[in-house]
Amino acid sequence: MLQVVFRILGPLDISAEGRPVALQGGRQRTLMSMLLLAPGRVVSVDALADAVWHGDPPATARNQIAICVSGLRKTLKTAFGVDGVLVTSHPGYMLFPGEHRIDAVEFEERAAEGRVAARRGDLEEARAHLGEALAMWRGPALEGVTAERVEAEAQRLTELRLDVYEQLTAIRLELGLHGELVAELTGFVRENPLREQAIGQLMLAQYRCGRRAEALETYRDGQRLLARELGIDPGPALQELHEEILADSPRLMPPTEQVTPAPPTPVPAHLPPAPASFTGRRDELAALDRLLDHLDGTALPVGCVTGTGGVGKTALAVHWAHQVVARFPDGRLFADLRGYDEEEAPRRPGAVLDRFLRALGVPGPQIPADQVERTALFRSVLDGRRVLIVLDNARSFQQIRPLLPATSGCCVLVTSRDSMGGALAGDYAYVPLQLGSLEQDESLTLLSRVAGDERFGADPVGAARLSELCDRLPLALRIAAARLAAKPHWSVRTLVSRLEDQHRRLDELSIDSRGVRAGLRLSYRGLPADTARMFRLLGVLSVPDFSAWAGAALLDLDPVDAEDLIEQLVDAQLLEPVSVGAGHVRYRFQDLLRLFARECALAEDTEEERRAAVRRAGGAWLALAREAHRRMYGGDYTVVHGPAPLRELPAHLVDSLLEDPMGWFETERLPLTALVDQLAREDESAHAWDLAVTAVTLFQNRNYLEDWGDCAGAALEAARRTGDRLGEAAVLQSLGTLEIIRWEFDSAHARLLPALRLFEELDRPQGRALVLRNLALCARNQGDLDRAGRLVREALDVFREVGDHYAEAHALGMLAQIELERGDAQASLRLSSQAVAKSRGLGTVRGEAQSTVRLADALIHQGDGERAEAACRRALELVLDSGDRRGEAHVLRSLGEALWRQGKLEEAETVLRGALQAAEQVPDRYLQARAAVVLGCVRSVRSDRAGAAASLTRADGLFAEVGVRLWRERVERLLRMLGQDEPGHSARLFALARP
Repeated sequence: MLQVVFRILGPLDISAEGRPVALQGGRQRTLMSMLLLAPGRVVSVDALADAVWHGDPPATARNQIAICVSGLRKTLKTAFGVDGVLVTSHPGYMLFPGEHRIDAVEFEERAAEGRVAARRGDLEEARAHLGEALAMWRGPALEGVTAERVEAEAQRLTELRLDVYEQLTAIRLELGLHGELVAELTGFVRENPLREQAIGQLMLAQYRCGRRAEALETYRDGQRLLARELGIDPGPALQELHEEILADSPRLMPPTEQVTPAPPTPVPAHLPPAPASFTGRRDELAALDRLLDHLDGTALPVGCVTGTGGVGKTALAVHWAHQVVARFPDGRLFADLRGYDEEEAPRRPGAVLDRFLRALGVPGPQIPADQVERTALFRSVLDGRRVLIVLDNARSFQQIRPLLPATSGCCVLVTSRDSMGGALAGDYAYVPLQLGSLEQDESLTLLSRVAGDERFGADPVGAARLSELCDRLPLALRIAAARLAAKPHWSVRTLVSRLEDQHRRLDELSIDSRGVRAGLRLSYRGLPADTARMFRLLGVLSVPDFSAWAGAALLDLDPVDAEDLIEQLVDAQLLEPVSVGAGHVRYRFQDLLRLFARECALAEDTEEERRAAVRRAGGAWLALAREAHRRMYGGDYTVVHGPAPLRELPAHLVDSLLEDPMGWFETERLPLTALVDQLAREDESAHAWDLAVTAVTLFQNRNYLEDWGDCAGAALEAARRTGDRLGEAAVLQSLGTLEIIRWEFDSAHARLLPALRLFEELDRPQGRALVLRNLALCARNQGDLDRAGRLVREALDVFREVGDHYAEAHALGMLAQIELERGDAQASLRLSSQAVAKSRGLGTVRGEAQSTVRLADALIHQGDGERAEAACRRALELVLDSGDRRGEAHVLRSLGEALWRQGKLEEAETVLRGALQAAEQVPDRYLQARAAVVLGCVRSVRSDRAGAAASLTRADGLFAEVGVRLWRERVERLLRMLGQDEPGHSARLFALARP
């Protein structure tokens, strides 16, 4: 079983072997705090409830406490496999520590050991124990837990901490260490001005350092404060010390029998000042705190903070180091290794070792010239000491390896753009930390701190946008805030407007050699040539994220080689992985990095090289989109393609990517739409329109109508600018389909008629037939069934001639629907059966589902509800497997009608409510209205007049929005029947509810 470490001397923190566990919500944190404050003792349910609800628990408090404790047990069990820590024991619960560690318990144990050692006269041992006890504190006890009972106990621990500090100070004075105490005690007394023992200790330290006047002034300050705050005089001990100082009593000097201590071992304190504007990073600081858990282990604790330039690695490392200085009484070493410096070479380990050894007290002549010998001496000097070593801006593991001690009592914290995980993991107690951008609220706090005024609070929207434009990177945020501080006449929006211009943003954030551009250049300049080219050309793409195969297309490489280059960019913190799907990692740029990459591409690659790379990427996306469409439709059907060259990927990779074709389309939706827009803007018309019309597979299936319109609109403009008549025809036919789905039939005609003319002029029969089919849809929905039938039959002949089997099945289904609406159910049944057979032969799920619903509709019309239900259930399996929500709404509406036809009214109503919900989620107002009509009729048959009226009224409003006049007339008749209290005769209602 793992040993769990519970820490409450600071924010509540639970971990095991460096792995943290996060508690769920404030109640769990309060309960755990209460139990940790009384380890091994029962805490009553009443006490727990009083703490959780601040003295006013609800009637259900006991049950809620039990639920919360159960959740705590589950959390610990899930995280660490730990069981039996929280024990039920009347009248409440108990935390059973067992072999688990609690820092507060260890603190009190170390303090007790220190007092025992002091009583037997072993002052050095007492000093060590008390120092270890104080070093366990990371901040106020249980910081952030606001329960009154918890705060009271936390205050007890704080008082104990102050007592231990004064005990340790007394021992240090007795050891003659008054010289190092004056500054420290001055700060302590300033924070705790009413503690008379500390005041006396400061007076004594000052006196022994020859600062008699300061000692007397310290007494007078304390005397005035005690009188003002408490109305009392200093106690007898402080008064006696004051009199002895006035009299220069010899008793005030260290005991004469005290042996003059040997010259103290130097305690280096190399840390730079803690950054004043440091903000947030609570989780990251807690992660670094786990290094401290390994100080008494067998392996050297080594942390490595990685992240892109400007993310705040050094600030985090220095801030954390200052927080934990008490844990390293033998010193803190710091070195900037200049791993990515633009002007100077990285620092040699030997030079750093020389500096470290001198700081640790090794005389210069004793430092060996050989680096290996220096490392051996360094490790020998550190043996048995507790020293923190911060190695900033490291280039590689080879640079830091000679600087790593051999003892676990020390701790090393590295900052780098290289994670070094492969070298550090396994041999060291390794704690990696990938540092990302700040959270939004942290970003706003940093902006306000640096700018030092109220402009951000007065314009929260502008502040939020400024944070986004800076990628929430601390360096960029500080520069932006500093610019505002230097320009008090600027508003936040002034700077935002300057940063909105992508061509100026890096300039605005790179005002000197420490700006954003300079930091990014340090990472870029060290890249191998192929990796740098990958970085530049990825920046040319305008997609939000991508997989490695896209990089392979850009550089015309094998996908595995491309992935290696991209992973090098990840290691260099120039790209970040964002998700993994079906074994394929996706990557993205931060905006500032993308701008920098594009800037590098403009400077180093020719326009033709950049355009060729984008064309290759477009060819890869298009090849995959076509193949995904083929797998969805059973062949390369229903789409007109052009001459755009494809970039085919290896077959095994395509199979892996398109294992779920619709899932691939969904994953690529945002990149695909962004790429169509880029291709269109750059007048790569052939790729733009082919990709736009092929992506309709996604747009129509998942109802992304806005994306459909945007892509088609951009592609149409590009086709017209470049004189691409085939592209213009294909996109007009696609837009016509979109207008039909939106029930905009006049607009559909305006698109379809010029498309028909262009296809005829270009002698493209398949495109012409697709337009004829769409014109038939317009005619049918406008009530002209004769014309609709003629147009569909003309299209059907062409589909058969050119071998577009999917479109052929769809046309048969359309004819079946038209015949059904003409009243010829037998012809409809025959045609829909042919459509089902044709679709099933193609192996296309969507086509078979559509044809099967048409078959069910014909069976319903003939009164065969049982066979219709079976057909619908088959279609339902198909659409649910493919995630087709629009198809699901159609099937459920038809299934509801089949159940109604059989008299299964209760089940029919349930199914129809599901149809309505599915249509709402698409969303499709016509589908919603159709489902609402049938639902209203079923409710009417069930004598639920109010429910029926609500459904029909809703349907009427939806049909009005869509503009379907014929259906509105039907709904009005149904509402009149309902209002006139006519009997809900099922046959009459059915006649009106059906097309």
